[in-house]
Amino acid sequence: METVWTRAERKQRPTLSREQIVRAAVAVADSEGLDAVSIRRIATELGARAMSLYTYIERKEDLFDLMIDEVAAETVPEGPLPAQWREATIAIARLEREAALRHPWLIGAIARRSQTSTLGPNMLRHLELSLAALDPLPATPTEKWQIIRAVSDYTSGAVLRESRERAGTAGGHDVAHLRAMTDSGAYPRLTALLGVDRRDSFEQGLRWLLNGISPEDAS
Repeated sequence: METVWTRAERKQRPTLSREQIVRAAVAVADSEGLDAVSIRRIATELGARAMSLYTYIERKEDLFDLMIDEVAAETVPEGPLPAQWREATIAIARLEREAALRHPWLIGAIARRSQTSTLGPNMLRHLELSLAALDPLPATPTEKWQIIRAVSDYTSGAVLRESRERAGTAGGHDVAHLRAMTDSGAYPRLTALLGVDRRDSFEQGLRWLLNGISPEDAS
C-alpha cells in the first residue's frame, strides 16, 4: 500500500520542498491551532499557489501525518539513554511532555489521525528507543508495549491538564470557585486541598507509575 512515506516527492519548484511546507504548517498550528491548517493557508504563508503544494502533498490528512512526525523528532533523545530503565523511560517521557507543551495541537492531531495514519520515521525511532529503554527490565514484548502505552497515556493526561492551567481555564479561577463552594463546610476534604502546593508534579507522578511496575529500590 502506498503511503505518504513511500510516495515519491514530485518537485517542480526548486524554491519549495516538502520540508518547508511541513514546517510552515507546524508554525501555523503552533500559533493558531490545527483547524487553521489548510493547503490554501500554507500556500499563502509560503507565497505559492495552492495547487503547487499538491505536487508535494496530495491530501491535508497526509500533511497532518507529516506534521506529527516532524514534531516526533523532538521526542528522540540525543546521545545514549541512561542505563537504568526507569531513568531512560523518564528521560523520553520528559521529551514527550516538552514537545506536546510546545505544540498544543499535537495530542489532538494524534487522536484525530490514530485510526488511519501511518507511522513516520521519527515516530518509529521514538518507539524503538522507548522499547530500548526497557531492555534491562525482565518483561515480555507485550508487557513492554503496555508499559509504553501507560507512560504515554499518563504523559498525555498531564500535558492536557498543564495546558489548561497555562491557558487560565484551571488556575486561580478554579480556586476562587472552590472557595466559594466549600465555605458551607460540606466539603472538608476539598477545603484542605486549597492550601496545598499545586505546582507541577509530572515526574513525581511518573515515578509512582513506574514503581508500580517495579519498586525503585529493585531497579
